[in-house]
Amino acid sequence: MSHTITVLPGDGIGPEVMDVALEVLDAASAKFDFKISRSTHLVGGAALDATSNETPLPKATIEASEKADAILFGSVGGPKWENLPPHIQPERGALLPLRKHFGLFANLRPGSCLPALTHASPVKNELIPNGFDVLCVRELTGGIYFGEPKGREERNGEAVAFDTMVYKKSEIENILHVAFKAAMGRDKRLTSVDKANVLATSVLWRETANEIATQYPEVTLDHLYVDNAAMQMVKRPDSFDVLVTENLFGDILSDEMAMISGSLGMLPSASLGEVKDNGLYFGMYEPSGGSAPDIAGQGIANPIAQILSVSMMLRYSLGETIAANAIDTAAQNAIDLGLRTGDLFTGKNGETRVNTIEMGNAILEAL
Repeated sequence: MSHTITVLPGDGIGPEVMDVALEVLDAASAKFDFKISRSTHLVGGAALDATSNETPLPKATIEASEKADAILFGSVGGPKWENLPPHIQPERGALLPLRKHFGLFANLRPGSCLPALTHASPVKNELIPNGFDVLCVRELTGGIYFGEPKGREERNGEAVAFDTMVYKKSEIENILHVAFKAAMGRDKRLTSVDKANVLATSVLWRETANEIATQYPEVTLDHLYVDNAAMQMVKRPDSFDVLVTENLFGDILSDEMAMISGSLGMLPSASLGEVKDNGLYFGMYEPSGGSAPDIAGQGIANPIAQILSVSMMLRYSLGETIAANAIDTAAQNAIDLGLRTGDLFTGKNGETRVNTIEMGNAILEAL
């Protein structure tokens, strides 16, 4: 098999962890006998610097991405560009337009805490003796972030701001199918999160979830109000398998999930579009953390989130599931050996502090 990807390293630590992740991708392609054709392009602050602050998303980057099976994204942004007009700042001017251009409506964000890293989680160790592995599926292009009308005006001499939460049934159906299919590949348990006791959109969401569930009889579906879900995520994170929810709730819950996992440096994410005829998705894959400009260039960043983003790309867009599983296992093996980048290092017995390249080499060796 041959696959084409577009690589967008971005800013800050993006290029250095991307280099390590691409080494792992090359090793996996050699081991499991598939080919990767890739081209690297500018995005975010790097693109702004190259175009005299004209655009964070050059036309050549979009065109290359349109020809690819998937986008492997780094991280964008940093203090250098935060005073630019909002529409050309790296996050707003690159990341969000890419999602919109390719119709990436489903965000998959794993939140896992390996047994060897439970001490790094703010959740008490006795609550998660074996760690946890949760997948949050978030609707990405609807809801209150995009609903109309939205704005600000004066009413009776007072400033008033307003946003509108809107969901079409088709949007809810699309994200639920993604979540149910993800659950089928895991423990076959799905929790749908809403606020159906208050919001009309959540009533429609819950009704639609129950309808779609009849198409996936092997999956056990339950419902939680979002406030209760937030509490249960801290109280018993290991009881969840797959969560599915709308845009705003997913934004908040996935960040909570990342925090209790111990380190953003461990967590990948995927933004997926419509499923193709071959059953795979066009998607964009990136670490959950940011560009970390404070440590950029020091060679100490954790590359695992970027490496696991490669794994997600292989699984959901390229159909190379065996290679994806092997990369996941190799990363866990490196952690089990006690290797820790600075974000994970506690100085406990059995831990060895390593830099970006050393962690990558350990994963390569395990692979």
